[in-house]
Amino acid sequence: MMKPIRSLFLASAAGAALMLASPAAQAGGWRHHGGGGGAVAAGVIGGLAVGALLGSAAAQAAPPPVAYYAPPPPPPPPVAYYYAPPPVAYYAPPPVVYYEPAPRYRHW
Repeated sequence: MMKPIRSLFLASAAGAALMLASPAAQAGGWRHHGGGGGAVAAGVIGGLAVGALLGSAAAQAAPPPVAYYAPPPPPPPPVAYYYAPPPVAYYAPPPVVYYEPAPRYRHW
């Protein structure tokens, strides 16, 4: 966060110094004397170059911090779904019953 603020401050300070150091503008009829075209072109090209340098310095991304992170924990073991065993039932044998034979009726 401090690097962009610092570069912005330095760029504005350099711009202010250039404005204060430049002389006052005077046309002086330079068009009529056939000169000054090269100086204007040099000023434009130089301004573009300085702007490109300052812009690239201000926009330069900081390298990522060197940090070593612990590996992520292992995933939990899968959940085992077990079916409950069937209930154990103890069946008693049927009772032993002795039947007496039914009386026989004579049908004659």
